Amino acid sequence: MDLFDNINPLDYRYYGRSAADFELLKQFLSENARIKYQAKVEAALVKVLAKKGICTSKIAEEVEKAALAVTAEEVYAEEDKIRHDVRALANCIREKVSEEARPFVHFSATSYDIVDTASAVRFKDAVEKALLPALFDLEKTIMKIALREKETVQIGRTHGQHAEPITFGFAMASYVSRLGSRIKAIESAKNNLPGKFSGAVGAYNASSLFFEDPLEFEKEIMQELGLNASISSTQIVEPEPLVDLVHAVVSCFGVLANFSDDMRNLQRSEIAEVGEAFEAKQVGSSTMPQKRNPINFENVKSFWKQYMPRMNTVYMDQISEHQRDLTNSASQRFLPEIIAALFLSSKRLEKVVSKMSVDTENMAANFEKSRGMIVAEPLYILLAFYGHPDAHEEVRKLTLKAQAEKKPMQELIPHEKSLVPYLKKFSKKQLEIIENPEKYTGFAVQKTEKIIAHWKKELKI
Repeated sequence: MDLFDNINPLDYRYYGRSAADFELLKQFLSENARIKYQAKVEAALVKVLAKKGICTSKIAEEVEKAALAVTAEEVYAEEDKIRHDVRALANCIREKVSEEARPFVHFSATSYDIVDTASAVRFKDAVEKALLPALFDLEKTIMKIALREKETVQIGRTHGQHAEPITFGFAMASYVSRLGSRIKAIESAKNNLPGKFSGAVGAYNASSLFFEDPLEFEKEIMQELGLNASISSTQIVEPEPLVDLVHAVVSCFGVLANFSDDMRNLQRSEIAEVGEAFEAKQVGSSTMPQKRNPINFENVKSFWKQYMPRMNTVYMDQISEHQRDLTNSASQRFLPEIIAALFLSSKRLEKVVSKMSVDTENMAANFEKSRGMIVAEPLYILLAFYGHPDAHEEVRKLTLKAQAEKKPMQELIPHEKSLVPYLKKFSKKQLEIIENPEKYTGFAVQKTEKIIAHWKKELKI
């Protein structure tokens, strides 16, 4: 099949042409992978049946070998005949084993014993072996920049306006923390994904025909697969653990989108404090040869816009009438795309951030634009501390005067007679901040160091 015959842009544009990404993601998120993981559950079932003496170990080995050989193509061909996907899988396994082994394929199972359990195993594997490593790489890269730039003074911005001084490292550290918390949430959620083997309505009707303790039977199957059994289940597992995982993934996507938006805005021509690396033959615009557009940061924001709203569907999939209806069967097939999209965005960001340039000269120039006004906050607070009865209003009027006369406040402050008695009380360090507001960065450097140290310890990196 021609790659460009695919409909989904993830396939033909965003990972299909990257051999490494394709080989990694297809192990967990492709349709072949979905069938492979379901077959793995079928094999685990027969393995435990053999341990319980229901069939022989030879049969279990035979079924496992057959399960490993099943492909999505043959399952779909069988489904076209019988119109049931899980029974089609069972039939394909049965065709590859002896008559003696056939009765034990899918023995006592209902479809979603297989489907939900397989989904838990493959999503856990996808997160553990693909997504989290990509997020860890990105986190480490942002940590390096935060520490490198911890003393680089930058004007802070609130409401799109210049605020108080910070450092660029401090700004980056906030994203280290936000991303770190989402990594922990994803780790926790993937470890909490349960499986089930409780039958058609969750009451262990079929397995109780053969086992005095069907819960133990279920537990042993889950142990084969590295899962815990859902504490309660109907025909399906409790949906909330999967909702929790997808929420953690989507909220992590939000952190990446916010970070990308900030970096994109810092590349505006009139700000120009950071820049994406631009390759020698890269074209920024089809008509403006001079353009260098922040395409990678914009791509991540665009991806987030596409996949964030899908969380609504995940919430709607919590609702299933009585012991089960079929309203989640189609919608849940799109869940792998959300994991794939975050993985791809993480990889893209790590690549661009690792090469991102920081223009300290422009940062200093932008800071200089507000240098004469940002002393207003420390001035007002210090005046209040030393007893001025209406410090905020006094400083507000002074800012208006400075703007009207187009002078920095530092020039006006010593000549304000009403302030002189209070200014005499200022310490040398406090006066120095009024005169040199670039030193008014608070605890930004130390806080940056503390944030990085915390998340290095939490994430063990």
